Parts: sequence; structure tokens; C-alpha cells
Amino acid sequence: MFKKNMKEIELKLTQIVFQIKNFLFPASCALCDVSLIGSSEIQNGLCAECEASISLYEDKKCSLCGKPLISETDICLPCRNAGQKSYDRIFTLFPYTGKYKKLLTEYKFKKNTSIANFFVKKILDVFAQNQILNEAEIVPVPPRKGKIKEQGWDQVEYLVKTLEKNLSGHKTSRCLKRLKSKVQKNLNREERLLNLKGKIYLDAAPPKTALIIDDVITTGSTMEVCAKALKDGGAQKVYGLCLFFD
Repeated sequence: MFKKNMKEIELKLTQIVFQIKNFLFPASCALCDVSLIGSSEIQNGLCAECEASISLYEDKKCSLCGKPLISETDICLPCRNAGQKSYDRIFTLFPYTGKYKKLLTEYKFKKNTSIANFFVKKILDVFAQNQILNEAEIVPVPPRKGKIKEQGWDQVEYLVKTLEKNLSGHKTSRCLKRLKSKVQKNLNREERLLNLKGKIYLDAAPPKTALIIDDVITTGSTMEVCAKALKDGGAQKVYGLCLFFD
């Protein structure tokens, strides 16, 4: 309990530092670097023009992993060849390319926390379009052990906290925990699965319907391991939502 409280205090202090930084140093658009004008632009970290240019990916996507379909009509070839998945469906918002990739870089690595507000606006659009998510309890992907201490924050946890402030009627369950593991982005698909095998576990009873939140889906291995832990623990439906697909 003491460690849990200390982590919460540490995260809150980090958020306060970021907010003070944004207040003392006038913000500029995360994409075009123009000075932001008005509370709406400052709140979302984007000028009105750049924000208007960013929309949800609306072309056909795989009904399982959420990645674009090439010639298939429902489920992509990689998903069909991979066999049974633990998750029931993954929702994705943007491609991890061009300005979209820069947007995540500004948020995740440069810690432009205002962008979380913009992401939440788009996530709420996904909720409005997909009624099956109405009963889901939000489950953030747990950060790598030691990450918050090393980097000062976790981008997924911050996103979920921002989402909690804007989403009524949905509970959040931080029932997943993560043991020490390597950084996923440096590994291939097989290595990612092995890296996380047995490293993500349930620390509390899972919700009946869960919505796992993460920033990027590449191979889907993180989603698979998280979903399996939830299903093995008794969850009946497990969905995923990733900001970007790679």
C-alpha cells in the first residue's frame, strides 16, 4: 500500500511540474511550431489549423487488430495466420507515419502533455461510434518496471488519467502489473512475445469487460499478453484501443 501511494504521489508531482513548465514557457503548436492562441489551442497543444488536419483513420481496417486492410474484406492476413487471439477487437485511431508520428513524439518523448487532451477528444469520438465500448472498464497497459523513476512519467498512465477526467460512466481498473522486462521497441515479434511472457500479471480481479489502453500497436504482442492475463483471470470480453498503428 505504501509503495502504491508513493507511486501515485510521484506521478502527481510529475504532472504538476509539467503544468508549471507549460505555464511559464508559452506553448507552440506541436506540429508547425506556431504560437498557440486562445485557451482551446493551448489546452490541446495544437493550432486550430493543424488540429483540423488530423482526423481518425476511416479507411477499411481489420476487425480484429485494427490495422488497414489491403485486399481483405474483414480480417487481415496476418491475423488469420496468427491463430486465436485473446483480445476480441482492437480499435486504432491514427497511422504511425508523418505528422501523426511527430504528434506522438512530441507527447511521448518531449512530454508535451497538452496533447493528451487532443487524444482524449478523439478517443471520445471512437466511444461514440462504437457502442460495444459503453460497458467496458478501462485498463491501462502497465509501464515497464522502473520507467516512471527513470523518465519521470508514463505516457499511457497520463493519457488514462486525462481520459478519466473527461469520460463519465466508465471505471478504471489498474489490475495489470508488469515485472522487469526489456524495452519492446527494440525487439522483433517473436522476441516481444518472449520478453513479456509471464511478465504481465493480474494484481486484482479483472473487469468482466475490459478496454486495454496503449499508445502504439506494432506486432500486437503487448495487447495479446495483457488480454490473455485478463481472460485467464475471468474477463469475458477484452477490447483494446491504441492511438496509433504501425
